[in-house]
Amino acid sequence: MIRSKVLIVGDGAREHALAARLSSSVHEPRISALVMHENPGIKRIAEKTGGELIKSRLDPSGLIDTVNRVNPDIVVIGPEEPQFAGVADKAIELGIPTFGVPKLLAMIEQSKAFARNLMWKYRIPGRIAFRAFRDINEALQYVSSAGSVAIKPARQSGGKGVRVFWDRQAYLRDSLNKAKATQVIAASSDVKAYGDIDDLIVIEEAVSGVEYTIQVITDGKSIIALPPIQDHPHVFDHDIGPECGGMGTIVGPGPTLPFLTQEEYGESIEIMRRTLDALQREIGLRYTGVLSGQFMLTTYGPTLIEYYSRFGDPEVLNALAMLNGDLLEIIEAAVNGRLSSVKYSFREGVVAISKAVVPLGYPHSRELARGRTITMDMDKIRKLGCEVYFGSVVEEGGLYKTLGSRAVEVLVVGRTYEEAYERIENCVDSIKSPDWQLIHRRDIGGRELIEKRIRDAERVRAVYRWRRERGLGRVRIDWVPGGEITIYDYA
Repeated sequence: MIRSKVLIVGDGAREHALAARLSSSVHEPRISALVMHENPGIKRIAEKTGGELIKSRLDPSGLIDTVNRVNPDIVVIGPEEPQFAGVADKAIELGIPTFGVPKLLAMIEQSKAFARNLMWKYRIPGRIAFRAFRDINEALQYVSSAGSVAIKPARQSGGKGVRVFWDRQAYLRDSLNKAKATQVIAASSDVKAYGDIDDLIVIEEAVSGVEYTIQVITDGKSIIALPPIQDHPHVFDHDIGPECGGMGTIVGPGPTLPFLTQEEYGESIEIMRRTLDALQREIGLRYTGVLSGQFMLTTYGPTLIEYYSRFGDPEVLNALAMLNGDLLEIIEAAVNGRLSSVKYSFREGVVAISKAVVPLGYPHSRELARGRTITMDMDKIRKLGCEVYFGSVVEEGGLYKTLGSRAVEVLVVGRTYEEAYERIENCVDSIKSPDWQLIHRRDIGGRELIEKRIRDAERVRAVYRWRRERGLGRVRIDWVPGGEITIYDYA
């Protein structure tokens, strides 16, 4: 039986895309949503399908109030924070089938230290050396002698707060150590603001290469591995500027990426399978929902950077654009534990590009980015074959006002990257602000950046294959003067 009343938790572009795809199901579901702001796109879908938009906190208390109003048959959770807060736990407690994981399973995303420890405990491939710190002074002492490192807040913080430091010039070491110390203090402050995990800082070995995301839908036993997507987390062209939630994504041709081999894709999927098995064994609960892995193709091969316990944003836009299948049926099959029986396929011969349009100030000066007006020439955008998904924006008096984050995300599907790139750039240029500067990344999906990714991937591929053939790089010794020696065995 297909459930007819769907409750989506979340109010961003990801949830707008999920609502749009679910509303297209042949089963004609009634779509309602629990939101913190009235997303214009989700609101229209709710009204069109006979559902409701309920504005409340995205926590268990907000869920209870919403369930009492709309009596949903199934709950679909979009963002990570509601999972961390226990929304899935409460929905399951209320007896509602839920696509989204309890907070114990969501720890794979919430705590980077938990995720890294899980990988080493269960010998999951793609792992890298790391140390987690609860004491800031210990972290500061460690980074002063640790060489090249990535310094991260130990908690998921919306894709922000990660810095990589390359210690290659001795004459810059003092300045570099000062920068490392500043990052340790800033990242730990981010975690303290949440106050819901013990570790403050994770310091990892620095790796470089080409990033991509693998998303798998699972019922705890079977998986549907979605096509590999490349996100672009830096705000400005040429991968510079602060990291954020993501400025755009590409996929194609077909369910591939131009720089990733099928062997590397398969190896990445196997890492996700083993992670799911290990996580369920460790926690003792069934994982029903989406597990995403942010990967980097490095001189180790496919390397796991971070996990997400939900669809990526904007990765979900591209993934749904490539998916042939009824999303409601897929989600139903997942919550019922019969995902292996569902029918689906992926589109061939097309590419998909998405781009976020954001007000200047995002991500670090959100007050500057708040309250700005946005206009869109929707007739032109539709004529060009693009779709617009609303994110951090509300509609007031026929105008759209920004809330400080990614305002809208634009998606296009085309036959080639060249053709799709030209159309999406024309669509984005139809989105304007009369009182502020809007920014987006013009290089995403462009020939120059894609060719650079291919060259970068070929370089690291040559190295990791050479090392594997000779059995090299299986042991790392981590020693800081005056401290303990740690041996990492990658075999």
